[in-house]
Amino acid sequence: MQTPLAEAHGGELAADVVVVPVLRAGLGMLDAVLEIVPRARVGHIGLQRDETTAVASQYYAKFPHSLEPCCVLLVDPMLATGGSAVAALDLLRRKGARDIRLLCIVAAPEGVELVEQHHPDVRIYTPVVDHQLNAQKFIVPGLGTSAIDSTHRIAKGTAIASDP
Repeated sequence: MQTPLAEAHGGELAADVVVVPVLRAGLGMLDAVLEIVPRARVGHIGLQRDETTAVASQYYAKFPHSLEPCCVLLVDPMLATGGSAVAALDLLRRKGARDIRLLCIVAAPEGVELVEQHHPDVRIYTPVVDHQLNAQKFIVPGLGTSAIDSTHRIAKGTAIASDP
């Protein structure tokens, strides 16, 4: 592929790709991912985090048929406690997904650790792992409460790491 500065080399995934945003914040990343993988199919997971307990509960899920042979890209801009990510990954596993990658814009070490404990085979792609979570379970310094409104703008300027 020719970029404005030089030729870039890359590969193409042999498997079909399914992009699964975690509603609502993950929707802001969807268009950017589909620009990179335009033939990807799309599913959705709706999770709501209880702000008091930080426990995620599912309110919606819809996926394309036959996730098992696909590369599933779970997209959510923030990986904070990891509870929502683990819940989404658990659901994707129950639906047959085997090759799953998690794409996020910012992460906390606590969330990365929890995902690695529950799903050690899931690769996490993020441009930054911030310092920690605060007492309210928000990423510090993080994106603040404006993340949902500005995720699309941030996602457009975010580079996703490539596989080694």
